[in-house]
Amino acid sequence: MPATFGICDLFAGPGGLGEGFASLTDDGHAPFRIGISVEKEASAHRTLRLRAFLRNYQMRHGKLPSDYINFHAGLISEPDWSVVDSVAWHLANEDARALELGTQATTLAIDEAIEKLQGTYDDTILIGGPPCQAYSLVGRARSKGKLGYVPEDDERHYLFREYIRVLDRLRPAAFVMENVKGILSSTVESRLVFEMLMEDLASLGTGQAHHYELRAVMIEDGEACLREAQQPSDFIVRSEQFGVPQRRHRVLIIGIRSDCAHNVSKARINISGTKHSVADAIGNLPLLRSGLSRGLDSANDWEKIVVDSARMLASICRDNGDPALETVFSALVQDLETSPLHQRSSTALPANYGTTDDDLMRWLERPELRAIAQHETRGHMASDLGRYMFSAVFGKQHGYSPKAADFPHALSPDHRNWHSGIFNDRFRVQLANRASTTVTSHISKDGHYFIHPDPMQCRSLTVREAARLQTFPDDYLFLGNRTQQYVQVGNAVPPFLARQIAKLIFLSIGGYYNIQSTTKV
Repeated sequence: MPATFGICDLFAGPGGLGEGFASLTDDGHAPFRIGISVEKEASAHRTLRLRAFLRNYQMRHGKLPSDYINFHAGLISEPDWSVVDSVAWHLANEDARALELGTQATTLAIDEAIEKLQGTYDDTILIGGPPCQAYSLVGRARSKGKLGYVPEDDERHYLFREYIRVLDRLRPAAFVMENVKGILSSTVESRLVFEMLMEDLASLGTGQAHHYELRAVMIEDGEACLREAQQPSDFIVRSEQFGVPQRRHRVLIIGIRSDCAHNVSKARINISGTKHSVADAIGNLPLLRSGLSRGLDSANDWEKIVVDSARMLASICRDNGDPALETVFSALVQDLETSPLHQRSSTALPANYGTTDDDLMRWLERPELRAIAQHETRGHMASDLGRYMFSAVFGKQHGYSPKAADFPHALSPDHRNWHSGIFNDRFRVQLANRASTTVTSHISKDGHYFIHPDPMQCRSLTVREAARLQTFPDDYLFLGNRTQQYVQVGNAVPPFLARQIAKLIFLSIGGYYNIQSTTKV
């Protein structure tokens, strides 16, 4: 029998990293099973638990429950999952825990789970990463602006120590630690946090047991492999190189326990396939208009605002001697008048759904579904619709998102610092023919950084569009209110990337367990 590894997932969020590992199969066998996943935020934990239930249900029945498909399609309210399958629901509550790392109660709960993991599976894997706010460049800048903020007192700087404690207690065959690039330059107590982290990782097992061989995910001749890092920046993984339609760059540290690291140098996966763009990921989803956040919100009100904006922009471009853009905006007026958008949400499945040969779309689209979920727009200020339209047209014409200086004066927002450089990137369109910029939790705010590339729609991305850019499959539901859903999506690890990392690790430790590795991604 092939080996099975129990997963301990810390700081799990909605489960992106765990989804990638749990979805990997080897000749019909799933080598990685989630044993415990820990998340303190309530809505993310609900998402995590529901996904755990579905995973356990599918293992028992080989398919998604019909109640879930109907709930996902919006045909019924959320069922009592314990009635749908009491065993799967019980297992889900054991797997997904609402716990805060660093507390005594959580330490006891995790230690109990570790004993169970070690007694149930052939070996274990530890995955996850401490919260990134304290390490991110933006987060550090915000923290400096807080009165009385002392970095040494920010417990988030030290949460990686809890990860180390679990790592030392679990002693898994391998571990994955993920974090933002800012951790490479973050300092506390006049020391680099990354330097402290690497010292802690390198000291594990010294003089008493097998140590961990630390590896970075690198690319050689169109293949990903695990190699020793020559410098800290080697640990940065660029998601777009792995087929993710997003330029998400994160630090990823892989540790392989030395007694089962015999195949590390041989483990390689092909990533030279198709690179994916925003249009590849979300281009087939139903077209939607945005809402209006103030005053009336009818389709007619919206149409009048965007048509007037297009006319104004055509006139401005004509006066500025820009016939190319004038033509685009004039054509847009006609398109909006002849084919206006009325709906703010849609559950309609795209044409030929689930029949593509593209590797990413095969991952995203799930043929058993009856609908697209969580594809609903939010409201925007009427004054922002013209800015969204201009950004989308400008981006398509020039190949980059406009800066503040590129906007016509008539579209300048009422900010004293608009032309100072502080708001230079306040409005950012995602270019259709390129991978998106990094999807972050900031998408839960106003959406200005995540403008849809289609000028007809004049809006920011929906939760489902953001989830697709993060490579969450369409059957993945995010629970909580819409703001919480955006936060969950933005904080996650792309599952499509995680699955490829899982394959690399499986190939690396397979020889130790005498596994015939014929894994398919």
